[in-house]
Amino acid sequence: MIVILLKDVKGVGKAGEVVKVSDGYARNMLLPRGLATQATEGNVKNLEKQKAIQEANRQKELAEARELAEKIGQLSVTIITKSGEGGRLFGSITSKDIADALAEQHKINIDKRKFVLESPIKHTGEFEIDIKIYPEVTAKLKVTVTVAC
Repeated sequence: MIVILLKDVKGVGKAGEVVKVSDGYARNMLLPRGLATQATEGNVKNLEKQKAIQEANRQKELAEARELAEKIGQLSVTIITKSGEGGRLFGSITSKDIADALAEQHKINIDKRKFVLESPIKHTGEFEIDIKIYPEVTAKLKVTVTVAC
């Protein structure tokens, strides 16, 4: 029997795939539990429509992410903090601090987990921070850390 999987089934396939399984397995396991539906002509066409809609939405999100990355690439964020001798900071600047500064100064809200910091910033200066906006899209943001007078 040929079925369309509605959910991931270990050893059979992922959701949205059209697979061939034994009749007994389909009738006794997949169909009653709502894991699959029979692959009729109408169901296959419906699946193709859904996949096309999902791909169109993904392309739209990718275009928006690239646009945002280009906008962020032109921006710079200044963070003013206290420091000791030699430009070492009291504490450190984390991705949360950078996300808050970006939201405050440029009204762009990005989740702090999308900022790629190998380690927190512990001294004054200019830094270039990567932001993973979308799986294939990364933006670079200039961050300037200065001392409060």
